[in-house]
Amino acid sequence: MNSEVILNVEKVGKQYRLGLVGTGTISHDLNRWWSRLRGKEDPYLKVGEANDRSDKGRSSYVWALKDISFNVKRGEVLGIIGKNGAGKSTLLKILSRVTSPTVGSIKTKGRIASLLEVGTGFHPEMTGRENIYLNGAILGMTKAEIAMKIDEIVDFSGCLRYIDTPVKRYSSGMKVRLAFAVAAHLEPDILIVDEVLAVGDAEFQKKAIGKMKDISNSDGRTVLFVSHDMNAILKLTTKVVLLEHGTVKNIGSPKEIIDEYIIGETQAKSSRIWAQGQELGNSYAKLKSISVTNSQNEFNFNFDLTEKIKINIEYLDTNTDYTNTAIIHIIDEKDVVLFASNEFDNPDWKSFHKNNESVIKASCTIPGSFLAEGRYRILVAIGNYNPNMIHVKIDNALTFRVIDKPDYEKDRIQVGGKWPGLIRPILQWDIENSTSL
Repeated sequence: MNSEVILNVEKVGKQYRLGLVGTGTISHDLNRWWSRLRGKEDPYLKVGEANDRSDKGRSSYVWALKDISFNVKRGEVLGIIGKNGAGKSTLLKILSRVTSPTVGSIKTKGRIASLLEVGTGFHPEMTGRENIYLNGAILGMTKAEIAMKIDEIVDFSGCLRYIDTPVKRYSSGMKVRLAFAVAAHLEPDILIVDEVLAVGDAEFQKKAIGKMKDISNSDGRTVLFVSHDMNAILKLTTKVVLLEHGTVKNIGSPKEIIDEYIIGETQAKSSRIWAQGQELGNSYAKLKSISVTNSQNEFNFNFDLTEKIKINIEYLDTNTDYTNTAIIHIIDEKDVVLFASNEFDNPDWKSFHKNNESVIKASCTIPGSFLAEGRYRILVAIGNYNPNMIHVKIDNALTFRVIDKPDYEKDRIQVGGKWPGLIRPILQWDIENSTSL
């Protein structure tokens, strides 16, 4: 293993048998034993399907992880992202030695501290102080080493008042605070943190992310971080692994992998039309078509940042009880909703809805010089308010991209790289030259 590499994962796989507690039956165990005795491969490793939780499948075996390979250097912060069920937590449990891989090898250097679930490794009958010493001992630290750190741990956790109270009386947030403080301050070589930080409040999450930055930058220790918060992944990590159905889909820079994860493999969709009888919706409203067009009413995907972007929604309105409205959300690459809008912005909105069956064609225009460079997706919905009812909603209905074309350099001064900020307005500047002779 390279001297810089502190963690090397090579062709790791984890197989489970569905519907049973344990790994199989006596007959399967005998078959495995007989294969090993003859020096043959485990016969059940040849079967099994990818871990797609939405598919019923045809095999009783499933690969929760398959052929996972990557390495992490000392001082790196590795982000691991993917949808629920992609295998993130299973991978961390294997790395933490909570469970063993079915195939493959993992080589590490140094101590590993894990924060996988709320209260993991804590004894509920012991006090917070006693659990700090217990966790330190598990990590291989002496009592004197732990005593030197204990005041710092308690202060960081914010649990001073309850530190001599049994942990079973802690809230889930307090358990996470104390568990993270212990894991981060007892100087492991590799710190593994699962999504549990989401249980803490915003102030603690900010402290925790700052601490993880410090231990990687200042102390040269390694962090493996799993989160669904793409902003936290972008700010903290130096490299990201994207898991899909238990396999590594891609490894790369945080921005590159987050873009791929958020947008997915969705093709550029400038328009969608539903045939008669196949419209999406219910008895109150049905979507007929949606599209993104330019100022010439042409379907478009790439827009210069000075261009207007027009979003068109056509739907069948059959709501005789309440007045429907078309709704859009504009969502950026980091999964942040930049803004929402609906037909209310038109003062004559209500007059177009006659409370009988009619086809509504609604369109809105995002002005030029408003959105920053980047890729965006549009949520489209039809609903009514008072009461709040959504009749049809498509989360990833359409996509488009805003770019800064080089041929506009004569009008705008180009700055190296992407401009900061979520929007890119051209604001009015008043300039005077009062040079005196």
